[in-house]
Amino acid sequence: MTVYMRRRDFLKGFAGLFLSIFSSAFFFVEKARARKLNGNVQERKRMKLPKPKTHGDVSLETAIKQRRTIRSFTTEPLSLEQCSQLFWAAQGITEDRGFKRAAPSGGALYPMDIYAVVGENCVKGLKSGAYHYDPKGHAVSLVSEGDLRNKVASAALSQTWMAAAPLNILITSEYDRITGKYGNRGVRYAIIEAGHIGQNILLQSEAMGLGAGIVGAFDDDKVRRVVNIPPNHEPLLILPVGYKTEGL
Repeated sequence: MTVYMRRRDFLKGFAGLFLSIFSSAFFFVEKARARKLNGNVQERKRMKLPKPKTHGDVSLETAIKQRRTIRSFTTEPLSLEQCSQLFWAAQGITEDRGFKRAAPSGGALYPMDIYAVVGENCVKGLKSGAYHYDPKGHAVSLVSEGDLRNKVASAALSQTWMAAAPLNILITSEYDRITGKYGNRGVRYAIIEAGHIGQNILLQSEAMGLGAGIVGAFDDDKVRRVVNIPPNHEPLLILPVGYKTEGL
């Protein structure tokens, strides 16, 4: 009887061990398959942008003199080249080594991320949705689908004029990237950096014959949810960009 019970217990233990190993193997195979599937989906949603220009027809002095805050836009769509230029002016790589960016950053830590909300039929070559800009690859990845401009305007205390702009550029900061070195002072440095980026976008818009507004009044959490921004990315500024209404 004792031998029988031992054999039974051994077989039960062996069966349990086999089931555990099989379940673990299945779990890891499925996890790897999911990672591959998600990677393929992300790859399909990622778009390389046209190479930005480093010479233009409008001088810096002229762009500074003519720049105004614009809150009225036409329905004319932007080109993919124009969007590429705006993203590059915001956070693009500006040196051959592939590190330094268009806007200065405390300690060259670059805690900022750029997102863009594109309206329906508003940018040639980009479908409507929210995009995240990758400076190193000079590419954008779709993070949320659909025309979200009205929802962004609603989150910005119902500033409805924003929804008329074909493109809304969001400047966000992940404070941990800079506070690790500078402590709480790093938050101030990040906010200053957002100002640098915003001015670059404003001047680049003017140099291309576009207009841009600038918005700091919005509900942070609502903007995060609408655009699908990670919870540790703090929205700091929104810049609606498009062709100015005639006479402005």
